[in-house]
Amino acid sequence: MIEKSVPHLLQLKPDAKKFSVVAAYDATLAKTIADAGVDAILVGDSLGMIVQGKASTVPVTIDQMAYHTEAVARGNARSNSPALVIADMPFMSYQNIQTALENAGQLMRAGANMVKLEGGAWLAETVQQLLQNGVPVCGHLGLTPQSVNKLGGYKVQGKSDAQRTQLLHDAVALADAGADFIVLECIPADLARDVTEAIGIATIGIGAGHETDAQVLVAHDLLGLSERPARFVKNFLTPENIYSDNPIKDAFSSFDKSVKAGTYPAAEHQYN
Repeated sequence: MIEKSVPHLLQLKPDAKKFSVVAAYDATLAKTIADAGVDAILVGDSLGMIVQGKASTVPVTIDQMAYHTEAVARGNARSNSPALVIADMPFMSYQNIQTALENAGQLMRAGANMVKLEGGAWLAETVQQLLQNGVPVCGHLGLTPQSVNKLGGYKVQGKSDAQRTQLLHDAVALADAGADFIVLECIPADLARDVTEAIGIATIGIGAGHETDAQVLVAHDLLGLSERPARFVKNFLTPENIYSDNPIKDAFSSFDKSVKAGTYPAAEHQYN
């Protein structure tokens, strides 16, 4: 069992200790991220946009997710401080329970320690079945990129009273079903705070303010490689570490320390 296991990270919440997550897709970055002390690596279906240059995450397949999960798992295993590996279930790979079980099994065999699914209360039974088969689950609420065609773009979610009520309901339903973590993406900071206080499991924020239990950024974003970075993105490859012996590792370390110190995200990175 890796030191940064699901139970280990869940135990941080009662003590108000935060943990860090970085999204990455290859062995080299995975080892560097783990060596920097980051607690979890998310193999996100964002690879469709970041690695493949596509317009959304929708075209990403389960075989592509398994390929990149294997690569990350191999790099992570070479670190002296391996991180927890979370793998995204891509678009239409969990539309029913049997399909979810089969595809989650493929990702776990590829080296994932947990899978992530986008969606709310309707996934409760799927979450329960995955857990009964030994698959830890991370939910994902707010801006769910696989639903970009329904949402009409990459927009902040949870701004209306109805959306807030629904998101809180979904978070409680996922927690009650047995999910261990929930990613909260691009929602108002006060809503993220309310969700974090309402559930006993860990919340992982991205564009959700500083009061979640953890923070995640895509590796390429925190290294300043984004052409048009989102409001919540901060470049951690700074002049202070660019001339060090290992500036990339130092950037990941700086992100990890900033998350745990509560200095990232700052007010300018959140939505109200």
